[in-house]
Amino acid sequence: MKSSPSLLGRLFGALFALIDAVYKLVVILLLLVIVGGIWMALQGGPAPQMEDKVALVIYPTGQLVDSTDSDAAQRFFEDLAGEAPAQTSLRSLTDALEKGAQDPRITLAVLKLDGLWGGGMGQLQELATAVKTFRASGKPVFAYGPYYDQSHYLVAAQADHIALDPMGMVFVEGFDVYQNYFKEALDKLGVEVHVFRVGEYKSAVEPFERNDMSPEAREANRDWLNDLWLSYGRDVGRGRQLPETAMHDYVTGLAAALRDSGGNAAELAKAKKLIDSIETQPQFRARIADKVGWDEDHGTFRQVHHREYLEVLAHEKKRQPQGNLKTIALVVVQGEIVDGDSETGLAGADTIAELLTDARLDEEVAAVVLRVDSPGGSVFGSERIRRELQSLQAAGKPVVASMSSVAASGGYWVAMDADEIWAHDTTITGSIGIFGLLPTFDKPLAKLGIHTDGIGTTPLAGAFRADRPLSPEVAILVQTQIEQGYKLFVEGVVGARELPIEKVREIARGRVWSGADALALGLVDQLGGLNEAVTAAVRLAGLDPEAYRLEEFKEEQGFPLARLLDFSGGIRARVLADWLGPVAALTPVERLAASLRWLNDPRGIYAHCLCAPTPGPRSR
Repeated sequence: MKSSPSLLGRLFGALFALIDAVYKLVVILLLLVIVGGIWMALQGGPAPQMEDKVALVIYPTGQLVDSTDSDAAQRFFEDLAGEAPAQTSLRSLTDALEKGAQDPRITLAVLKLDGLWGGGMGQLQELATAVKTFRASGKPVFAYGPYYDQSHYLVAAQADHIALDPMGMVFVEGFDVYQNYFKEALDKLGVEVHVFRVGEYKSAVEPFERNDMSPEAREANRDWLNDLWLSYGRDVGRGRQLPETAMHDYVTGLAAALRDSGGNAAELAKAKKLIDSIETQPQFRARIADKVGWDEDHGTFRQVHHREYLEVLAHEKKRQPQGNLKTIALVVVQGEIVDGDSETGLAGADTIAELLTDARLDEEVAAVVLRVDSPGGSVFGSERIRRELQSLQAAGKPVVASMSSVAASGGYWVAMDADEIWAHDTTITGSIGIFGLLPTFDKPLAKLGIHTDGIGTTPLAGAFRADRPLSPEVAILVQTQIEQGYKLFVEGVVGARELPIEKVREIARGRVWSGADALALGLVDQLGGLNEAVTAAVRLAGLDPEAYRLEEFKEEQGFPLARLLDFSGGIRARVLADWLGPVAALTPVERLAASLRWLNDPRGIYAHCLCAPTPGPRSR
């Protein structure tokens, strides 16, 4: 028989456990102090300086977004590791170009876009417009890349001169919508996904009930994909002074042309007038140095990165009297709309509603611009945001919606009551429809010998359990809620847009529209980007066009200790991702779970659109 530890042994064990706990606490506290000191040093330091006669380098990295939503800890570790940011704010690029156009210290601009993973068409068009604005000031723009993918090239095409590495390529492929369909797999597993929807074009649920795209979805997708592709060709053609069909002809004939030219993609791009010169990076640097001079310390041309330039401008602005200017508040709805707080990639209704409330209560705020880049999500969350916008309007503060690349389903729901809605011609919008999903797993569990049985006081008691078959009462309940939600959506559009209900019923049904079509249908008011929406807000608020400030209202993010304690785990994950790639580092189940994080509506009712196109390959 094993004897129990002695009293002395237990005391020594407790003592050593206490010492170990104190040791770990001291190490954590010391690490926190060190990290905090480094963080403060990075935030402080001498005032940023900038010389005259320099090139403004526009070098976005990661995903192009309307508002960076990474937290302070992520940004800190990126800086600490010397890594490029995983997100780049569109406004940081457009502001730098617009300010640089009027800054006598800036001689020219250089576009280096190969660090950009991708962005929506609306965002890329706004960046391209900012490049054209810079050129209109009389200052040249030069682009250089080891290659150009579809996202890169739309922006680069607006430059005066495009240079490509001798081993590079201009690879454009067009837009597509391909997705996985799960019905056969679900049938094999015995999983039943009960789908409730209104609108024959509401294709967000099709992956769960079909093995292919429905004719209705194919028809609608073809229409707006063609609109995007035509707009892309038009923008590139105008930038390069080529026919609008030049890019389509290049893509459709690319394989044969490469074969006939011996595979030299750079020479082919030059022959097609898509680029102006083929040169290495040192040669390109020497070209720019001839115009702005050479920086001996860094071994390149004299330059300022767009982020450093904005820091300089911010420091200079602090030293200038600001006056008593009214504020246009910018609130961004980015990612799927969910109930609760915002997270990276998710627009939390609670967070956004609080920001809108802050804007309503702030006496300095004269109007609000709601920037929407969202395919929708929770109906309950979307409605909460819409109600806060109505409260703003009731308080006498106009609201202007600025649609980015996607503002569909719930993304349209939150915008429809705005005093004015602005969209790009390529914005994906509409998708006025509602759906619900209720999966049941009783059959696959039964195959494993697991059965569910019991008793309840009413027909609905326990009826929503996923391990029981769906009852007729639940099916009726959910379908009536879906139909009621659709009715509210349609009536909301009728009231907000002042359209006949017959017309709204015709253009709704879950169908997706391009911004150009949405304008013709009356779903939006004007075509334009964020700048035009801000100008409209200034006009509606009755402000002096030269005397206001634009301020983004966003959640204050501190430096959470939890991220510090996860530091070692984060390093291991980063090493794994570097070896395997960011997607390979996740299992299929983890990838599916990550893609469905937005499914948290308290009633299980959604206004969501699976309508983001693939805009060509994303580089890393």
